[in-house]
Amino acid sequence: MKIMSVVGARPNFMKIAPFVHALASHNARGGCLEHVLVHTGQHYDQCMSASFFEALDIPRPDIDLDVGSGSHAEQVGRTMIALEKTVLDGRPDWIVVVGDVNATCAGALVAKKEHLKLAHIEAGLRSFDMDMPEEINRMVTDRLSDLLLTPDVISSENLRKEGTPDERINMVGNIMIDTLEAHREAAARLDIAQVIHNNRLFPDQARLSAPPLGRIFNFDFQLSPYAALTLHRPSNVDRRDVLAPLMRYVMREIAAEMPVVWPIHPRTKKQLEIFGLWEEVIACDGLVLLQPVGYREMLRLTMGAAVMLTDSGGLQEECCVLGTPCLTLRATTERPVTLREHGGTSVLVGNSVERMREAYAKAKSAGRRLFRPPLWDGKTAGRIVAALAGTG
Repeated sequence: MKIMSVVGARPNFMKIAPFVHALASHNARGGCLEHVLVHTGQHYDQCMSASFFEALDIPRPDIDLDVGSGSHAEQVGRTMIALEKTVLDGRPDWIVVVGDVNATCAGALVAKKEHLKLAHIEAGLRSFDMDMPEEINRMVTDRLSDLLLTPDVISSENLRKEGTPDERINMVGNIMIDTLEAHREAAARLDIAQVIHNNRLFPDQARLSAPPLGRIFNFDFQLSPYAALTLHRPSNVDRRDVLAPLMRYVMREIAAEMPVVWPIHPRTKKQLEIFGLWEEVIACDGLVLLQPVGYREMLRLTMGAAVMLTDSGGLQEECCVLGTPCLTLRATTERPVTLREHGGTSVLVGNSVERMREAYAKAKSAGRRLFRPPLWDGKTAGRIVAALAGTG
């Protein structure tokens, strides 16, 4: 049986890597599953260097389509044109797509137009927010998929409510937790201060100069509490009337109590500059500004943080398993299993300063609370391979 996996962005490689390794293990035990990995090139990412693949043991793509950036329609259209040729040349039995990027939707459309079987890893996630392009990609892909590989009970139930037959749904767990478990020990060995030193946005500046924190090199990030922040979604960063109060709350209240380690997204930095807020941000002694960091470095920061503030879905999941209290800076989430009401560590605060303030106070007193939803055990990829092999 021949399987073609389609990925479109750097985070997709983090999710597909365990699947590729599980395929190799299956074949080493006598299985016979041929695999081709296609990268659409939806996002050009300078971080996808040789070291990215080697350090994290991530497979290089067999085929790179070099689709490039553009609007949703441009990316989906160009991906479909290029992928169709690849599919016609290779004629796989199954196309496997992951997540909710434009390449996921395009891969699903090509699979069904060519009458091929389609499997979706991370099926059933729903934010119920149709303003999110990702939500449209998820819904289209799930509607077309023959095998819906869900990460949790809630996702499976979403599909049933939409009329998906049970025989097409297979709850396999969260494949990103496979990646976390594969790199947990290596990440834990990293020194947080060294991670910060190596990735400072301003290498020539000692950022934490105000008492009582002391300078950055004297603050013990291993033993003393710090917060971590990531911020990139348009709903948070594209309007000044939203971004300005959010940043001032972080700077004046959280950063006044503990350092806030912030790997800053290029989009967010650009918006801060446009809105005239950048000088205010770099003048804040409690903000530790970093360049975007690698997977293991971010995992180490998440492991050590007293609290995480983020609009990233992936970090919600990792905080859940690591026990890191998480303030999710979104009004909705496609990962409700990570919320405190379902046993997780995340609280939805949107971009409301009052809700952030209340949730932050509770997070500080609550401390760490590890929670693993069923099948979030680091063995999801093996279950996915078994499900596909069982169709042959």
